[in-house]
Parts: sequence; C-alpha cells; structure tokens
Amino acid sequence: MTTNTDVQVIEIPKIQDRRGNLSVIEGETIPFVSKRVYYLYDVPSGSKRGGHAHKKQQEFLIALSGSFDVVLKDGKSLETITLNKPNFGLLIVDGIWRELKNFSSGAVCLVLASDEFDEEDYIREFKEFKLFKNR
Repeated sequence: MTTNTDVQVIEIPKIQDRRGNLSVIEGETIPFVSKRVYYLYDVPSGSKRGGHAHKKQQEFLIALSGSFDVVLKDGKSLETITLNKPNFGLLIVDGIWRELKNFSSGAVCLVLASDEFDEEDYIREFKEFKLFKNR
C-alpha cells in the first residue's frame, strides 16, 4: 500500500535564457507516459478541488502560475505541500487522497495523468477511501 512517503516533489529541468525560461518534461522526468492532460484555472477564492483518490492512476501536478496547497492523506498521516514554482511538480502515486486549496489569484494547475479518465478508478468518498486503505 502506498503512503505519503511515496509522493515526490520533482524538479523539472529548466533552461534559462535572456528571453525567458523553458522547462521540459520528457524521457524519465516522471515515471509514466502521460495519457491525459488537464488544467485547473479561475478557481474562486476559498474553493477546493480534488477531494478524491485513485486506485491505479498516478498524477503529476504543476503550478504553472500562482500557487496552491495540496493536502495529501494516506489513511494514517496528513501532509500539505505548497506548489508555487513552474519548474517543480508533485508526483502523486495511486492510493493517496488529495485536496487542492488556497489557490492564489491567477493560479493555474497543470495535471499530467498516467491514464485516461475512468470513473471506476476514482474513490470519491473519504469513508470508502479508508476502507480501501485498510483491506
């Protein structure tokens, strides 16, 4: 079973140039080939996103602009990680509950997912998540 210690902050290579910075995710930057990309933006002040876990899917979250907090729960411990730099991402492995909150004005969260959308892979109720973790 996965725990919060399996979640990683990964530095994305950054190429600095007088014209601006460029970051690239390729090769072994993340441990999966992305099959789905989506992004969150215009999140109203005080709103939360996420509030679920995945049975198999992994996700890599990046704050392309602004900042937000990612609250991680593995059934035993809780950890909060702030994402606020576009050259750092958070690898969330399967079996970890996540909630995104405290979005700054103009924040954009990019998500690279290891699989296409599959409702059967989601655990949307925290009680169900705890049962899943205690099997």
